[in-house]
Amino acid sequence: MQSFFEVVMLICFGLSWPISVYKSFVSKSTKGKSVVFMVAIIIGYVAGISGKLASGAINYVLIMYIINIIMVGIDFALYFVNKHNEKKAECYA
Repeated sequence: MQSFFEVVMLICFGLSWPISVYKSFVSKSTKGKSVVFMVAIIIGYVAGISGKLASGAINYVLIMYIINIIMVGIDFALYFVNKHNEKKAECYA
């Protein structure tokens, strides 16, 4: 039952990341983004994955952690791509 509730939590948290990635990709902007927040989330997911691996509880919950950390990683990478493009645009303005 614990795994079920953990998956529900991960799904609820994870629903926002595809939306955030989409907005970052489409807007090509860093507005409203926080690197510190994304790093904190990544650290949390790494801790969750580490906990699963350390306890030997390798199950479907681990997949949710991996999906979420990939989504945050994509958004994190887009932040730096968009930041670079914003700086480049400032040079030409």
